[in-house]
Amino acid sequence: MKFRVLQENLRNTLWDRIEEGDLTGLRLAQQTGFKQAHISNFLNRKRGLSIEGMDKVLSVQHLSVLDLLDPSEVNKRASIFPPSNDEFQNVILADSSVAASESVLTSMHVKEILKFKKTFLKKLKAETEGDREQWERFVVIKADAREGMSMYPRLLPGATLLIDRHYNSLKPYRKGESNMYAVRKSDTCTVKYVETADNHLILRPHNQAYPVEVTTMEEGKLPSDYIVGRVCYVGIET
Repeated sequence: MKFRVLQENLRNTLWDRIEEGDLTGLRLAQQTGFKQAHISNFLNRKRGLSIEGMDKVLSVQHLSVLDLLDPSEVNKRASIFPPSNDEFQNVILADSSVAASESVLTSMHVKEILKFKKTFLKKLKAETEGDREQWERFVVIKADAREGMSMYPRLLPGATLLIDRHYNSLKPYRKGESNMYAVRKSDTCTVKYVETADNHLILRPHNQAYPVEVTTMEEGKLPSDYIVGRVCYVGIET
């Protein structure tokens, strides 16, 4: 893809955020250190950005070049392994920060490749809210010491967690049972039960020795915007 096409896709992405009220030209100028006129000229197609300038805009807006590409084309070109022809499906083990933010997973994100039975994955029900169509559905993360103990005994430190990123609804998967979710927190994600109260997201641990966390949702945001996905499988080494 040509550089000018990437710049045009970046403009469109920025305009989308401006129209949604999440961004202004002044705020972007302050974030990047560019003059407001410089940003205005870029947004209005009166000038382009240098590679360094484009990198700066991507960084402050928490975007990557992959966000400017057609996801189907990325999947086609950046396939990290051939489709499984047997009864198992390959699923990527990635950092929690990657699972929380990257819709398309590429070779640079792979820490390990795990196999799950296709019959098991096909039985899992999705419950998607918002635009998750282009997100790779399954990703695996590992619970660190704090996350593992906060959800003890359902989790343990080092547990392997299969995350269904097409299940970002608060609807219970099973009647009478609380879903365990991976939830965005700062630049990574935490694993908790999730409730809401007004415009607050309540992250509740299973282990009562750990504190309940309360996050104020940004204006216009929904719980589904913060939920990375439902924990649908836990593997604990013994």
